[in-house]
Amino acid sequence: MKFILFLMISAASAGVTITSWSMGSPASFLANADPLEIIALVAASLAATSFIAGLVTGDYSYVDRLWSIVPVIYTWIFALRKFPDARLLVMAVLVTLWGARLTFNFARKGGYSGMEDYRWAEVRKVIKNRFLWQAFNLIFISAYQNLLFVLFVMPAWMAFRYTEKIGTLDIIAAMLFLALLGFETLADQQQWNFHQSKKTGGTGEGFLSSGLFRYSRHPNYFAEISIWWTVYLFGVSASGMWLHWSIAGAVLLTLLFHGSTVLTEKISSRKYPSYKNYAGRTSRIIPWFPGR
Repeated sequence: MKFILFLMISAASAGVTITSWSMGSPASFLANADPLEIIALVAASLAATSFIAGLVTGDYSYVDRLWSIVPVIYTWIFALRKFPDARLLVMAVLVTLWGARLTFNFARKGGYSGMEDYRWAEVRKVIKNRFLWQAFNLIFISAYQNLLFVLFVMPAWMAFRYTEKIGTLDIIAAMLFLALLGFETLADQQQWNFHQSKKTGGTGEGFLSSGLFRYSRHPNYFAEISIWWTVYLFGVSASGMWLHWSIAGAVLLTLLFHGSTVLTEKISSRKYPSYKNYAGRTSRIIPWFPGR
């Protein structure tokens, strides 16, 4: 319920911002503005609302609840503005499938019921000063992550600007995307099954080390990172350039997950002494044959 209220406040804030920006009606602005302008204004509104919501409620996971929703909306903004561009429609459908899977997995773990990410409690142990914590809330939790949502979909902006003709690279990217989506779904299901069994005392170790997790300590992270690199391939196909600035989203996501695994594994090693042995024989992100 709180999250729905959060979205309503964000939507109202975006509407006011758009009206102020265009000095006209929101409908007129949406019909005539560049899609990137619309997305930028929505992102700014979401960032501001996320910051205020965290400040007021003490729950700093509102942005976490946007991860599976906002990139879908942004991709469809590009697709609908250039309808019926085939490449953008394929991208929008694929990102929607990604968002549906992530939303389902996040919801069944209680992500929309007010559960704050356990890692923020760890970060607060380091950033103890209240002013510095709110600066972190503003800059990283709210602003930076909302910027990431925009950067994720910048290959769609490349598709919006350049050729509409689908090529071989688009087909390869779509097939890779679906394969990685299936891989991530399997990893998340294995993790879900493990934690459900753990609740009843049906597991030996406190962490999952079998199935896909035998070959990677974070196979779901591997799939998530790789999915957005395949999205970048659509931008490559559209522009004809292998290297362009829309790569920023995939690069920054890779770095973010690197930092996230450092914190997650620090917590796991503290809780489970045998985790270090598991880490010593198992690849961190990229699936590989386990060592001894």
